[in-house]
Amino acid sequence: MTLIAIDTSTQTSGLALYDGLQVLAEHSWRGGQHHSVDLAPAIDKLLASVRLRSADLQVVAVANGPGSYTGLRIGLALAKGLAFAHKLDLLAVPTLDILAAGQPPSQLPLAAVLQAGRGRLAVGRYLYKEGWQPQGEPQLMTAEELTESVASPTLVSGELSEDERRTLGRKYKNAVLQTPAWALRRPAVLAELAWNRWQAGERTAPQGLAPHYLQASNAVPQ
Repeated sequence: MTLIAIDTSTQTSGLALYDGLQVLAEHSWRGGQHHSVDLAPAIDKLLASVRLRSADLQVVAVANGPGSYTGLRIGLALAKGLAFAHKLDLLAVPTLDILAAGQPPSQLPLAAVLQAGRGRLAVGRYLYKEGWQPQGEPQLMTAEELTESVASPTLVSGELSEDERRTLGRKYKNAVLQTPAWALRRPAVLAELAWNRWQAGERTAPQGLAPHYLQASNAVPQ
C-alpha cells in the first residue's frame, strides 16, 4: 500500500510517497506562485522515479492550511481529483502540525510559523509531550507582534524572511530561531502523520474537504 502526500500551503511545495515502512520518494521545491503549472508534472515525475503509477496508490494526504489561498486551493483540488479518479482514501492534515511534527523534542515551547500574505504570519503554539501538542488555535500576526508575544525562551521555526528573522533576533534570549533545514516543512512528515491516522481509521470526506484559512473573510490571493 502506498500513500502520496501533497503540500502546497505556501510558495514552498512538497510531495512524498510512503508505504508505512519507508519514504519511497520525497521532493520539496520553492515554486513561487506556479502551483497550477508545477504540481501535476511533479507528481508524475515522483511516481515515475520509483516506477509507480497513480493506479498503484491507496491513500492521498494533503495539507489543508492555513496558508496561501491559491496554493491550498490547487493542492486540495488535485488531492480530491486523485481520490475520486482512483477511489483513494483521503486525509487532510493541518499545515502547522506538519511543521511542528518535524521539530526535535524540546522542553521549550514551539511557535511554528508560515507565510500568510500581506506581511503576516500564521503562528501555531505547541508543547512537547509524547510529540508536539497544539496549544489553542493558530493566529495571524506580524513578525513584530510575534516578537512582542515571546516573553520566555521559545523555539521559532518555519518560513521567515530575512527581515522577519532580524526582527525576531532582537529577542535572541527568548526567540530561539531554528536553522533553515529544520524550518522546512517536510512532505515525508505529512505522509507519516497521515499514514498513522489512516491506520487508526481516520478519513476525510472529499466533498467536505476545504482549505483552512485564518480570517477567511480577508483571505489573501497569493
